[in-house]
Amino acid sequence: MKKEIHPQVNEVTAHCACGSEFKTTSTRKELRSTLCSQCHPFFTGEQKHVDTAGRIEKFNKKFKGQ
Repeated sequence: MKKEIHPQVNEVTAHCACGSEFKTTSTRKELRSTLCSQCHPFFTGEQKHVDTAGRIEKFNKKFKGQ
């Protein structure tokens, strides 16, 4: 293998928008996420709409009369 072509791998703490934190390894210095296994609907069993740009309202407004 060639030397000095691989990126530096760091142990980092990943932060989620829900407040959860966990340790992992990454080539980045800091990781931030909007969803994790603590708050994702697949893992929690609860249905939650993650609508950051008003897409649900835009869709409902567009197709309301049909």
